[in-house]
Amino acid sequence: MDGAERPAAREYVGVRQVAGPLVVVGGACRAGFNELAEVTGPDGTRRLGVVLETSDDAAVIQVFEGTMGLTIPGTRVRFRGRPLEAAVSREMLGRVFDGLGRPRDGGPEPLGGRPLDVNGLPINPTEREYPNRFIQTGLSAVDGMNTLIRGQKLPLFSGSGLPHNRIAAQIARQARIPGGRDEFAIVFAAMGIKFDAARFFMDGFEESGALRNAALFLNLADDPPVERLTAPRAALTLAEHLAFDLGVHVLVILTDMSNYCESLREIATVRGDIPSRKGYPGYLYSDLASIYERAGMVRGSGGSITQMPILTMPGDDITHPIPDLTGFITEGQIVLERELHRRGIYPPVGGLPSLSRLMKDGIGPGRTRDDHPRVASQLFEAYARVRDLRALASVIGEEELTPLDTAYLAFGRAFEERFLGQGEREDRSIEETLDRGWEVLALLPRDELHRMTEEDIERHGRAEAAR
Repeated sequence: MDGAERPAAREYVGVRQVAGPLVVVGGACRAGFNELAEVTGPDGTRRLGVVLETSDDAAVIQVFEGTMGLTIPGTRVRFRGRPLEAAVSREMLGRVFDGLGRPRDGGPEPLGGRPLDVNGLPINPTEREYPNRFIQTGLSAVDGMNTLIRGQKLPLFSGSGLPHNRIAAQIARQARIPGGRDEFAIVFAAMGIKFDAARFFMDGFEESGALRNAALFLNLADDPPVERLTAPRAALTLAEHLAFDLGVHVLVILTDMSNYCESLREIATVRGDIPSRKGYPGYLYSDLASIYERAGMVRGSGGSITQMPILTMPGDDITHPIPDLTGFITEGQIVLERELHRRGIYPPVGGLPSLSRLMKDGIGPGRTRDDHPRVASQLFEAYARVRDLRALASVIGEEELTPLDTAYLAFGRAFEERFLGQGEREDRSIEETLDRGWEVLALLPRDELHRMTEEDIERHGRAEAAR
């Protein structure tokens, strides 16, 4: 539908009900699902909303600015005949916006904006390209063992009090495509965050210079909850324009998806939707999928959208509906562990529960390094044994372990401190990450390196031994 309003659009005077952020209009049989509506209060103030539900005799409108001051007889509603749109352009890079795509940095509206439906358009599955190219984040725990692939959806599962905001900001500052031949941009959307967290993100982007090639969409905790539902969609609308119209490779970071889901549950409760697990609506899965599935690559476009959603698991419960459903939709997960955080390991990325399902297709010769798949596999195998030995040592005592077991425990400490652990401003190349992997593997006997080839050990193992 074009940007013009429908000739048949009518204004409705008086509404049937005002409940929370929702307004129910009677007799609105011509309203369409997701249609933009203009709600005018008794004082003449205009607010925008979208149609959440429509039937032959009523329409339910979600009002972005809230319903404070609206009365049943004094409220007027006009349906605009088109969905909620965001005017997006390359000029939005280097700027900060709110959840609806309006400037939050005090600057003017970006020039040359192209209005696009914030709900996006489905990508034809036959036109999708398979993700198989590496994105470097500068974090060894990600690049070495849970590699992020261009066009992938790789969420980060965190918990209350864990440094997911610091990790998100670091990835946004450091992420790049090795070689620098392709244009790369960051679209960062934060939902329901406190003002100090918003200031942390803005200051971090500005000080590092990353803001020049990034666009921030910030929805604060005191902003209307319904705006939280639009923030990731507005951000992805810009990402789609950059990727599929301009050929830019875009990394979209969404934090915190748990705040998004809480707002969705709040709206569903007001609407009277039948609750499902933990009170979330039964359509939580499809709603999350409508966001996550906007990642990918389209044949012939030249660009790509890679997503890294970040969510906090209530009570550190990975079986909670939000991480559980997210894991079904996405291609792996990066899990932060509280025990590593307590011991001062940053970033506290769990070596075993984390997984990148597309990693195998984006690493190796011609992409990262020929030994990368085997180094990652060997590190996973050795660290799994370390976790078993620590459990055993807690029962029988470390002094009862064999010399080989003691070597594995030494490897485990080195792996956590020298491979996983790194500074918040430390940006490691993939070569340095893999070299550190060989450095910690050198603590194990040669015949324990079951996943490595003799050529690998001769070439890289000797180099580490010589250091």
